[in-house]
Order: sequence, then C-alpha cells, then structure tokens
Amino acid sequence: MSKISYKTQYPTNETIDRDWYIIDVEGETVGRVASKIAAVLRGKHKPSYSTHMDAGDYVIVVNADKVRFTGNKWNDKEYITYSGYTDGQKRRPAQEMLNKFPGRIIENAVKGMLPKTKLGRKMFKKLFVYVGADHPHSAQKPKEFKF
Repeated sequence: MSKISYKTQYPTNETIDRDWYIIDVEGETVGRVASKIAAVLRGKHKPSYSTHMDAGDYVIVVNADKVRFTGNKWNDKEYITYSGYTDGQKRRPAQEMLNKFPGRIIENAVKGMLPKTKLGRKMFKKLFVYVGADHPHSAQKPKEFKF
C-alpha cells in the first residue's frame, strides 16, 4: 500500500485575496448585523480561514444612522467612556449616541465582537462606517454582501 500524504494549506500574506464588501444596514438590528460584519472582517466566511492570520476582507457600512434596536434599548442601553481623569466617566443612552455619533453604534458593536489583541485591532482597521448612502470607496469596486 502506498501512503497518501495530505498537507494542510495555511494562508500566507502573499496568498490572501482581500475583497471589498458593501453592507447597507438600513432597518437591520445592530447585534445581528455586527456579528456578520465581524465574521467577514475575521475571514470566517472563507475556506482558508485560520485563527492566527488576518485573512478577512474590507467592509464598508452605509446608512449607519438607520439601524434599529429591539425592545427598549434606545432608552435603556448606555455607552460608557472613561478618560482616565477624576469624574472623567461619561454615560450616553443609545438615542443620544445615534443623534451625536451615529457611526459609533456599529463600530462599538463590531469592535466588541473582534479579538482583543493586536490582530483584532488590525482587523478593525478594515471597517469603514458611513452615515449616508454614499462612500468614497467606489474605486475599489465593492461587492454587495448577501446575508
């Protein structure tokens, strides 16, 4: 009998093909769409996924101001920031966050779903969130991402 040798193929920086995807989040629930975005940023939708490599794609999110929460989260959910100084903690309800910084709702949700390492920070840099329907990345020819 002859031995059959299988060798696992791991992605390298030279073999990774990164695509650009555009996601319209109008009317979508924040948590559900954020988990899908985080999976694309990590590269989990590809067969060449490996935990130790950044094999993910670039994601453009449009209409970030038209996302929705379920239940009473617009009033109950709070976003907390802390500057490090005494009395430097700020609490903002989700409704105020939507009025002042609508893109940060998606950014915070996706960032919380990525690894808290150097690799996770590198993955987060491939996310581009825009409030309106237009974006400056038309030269990259982004494809529509289907859920």
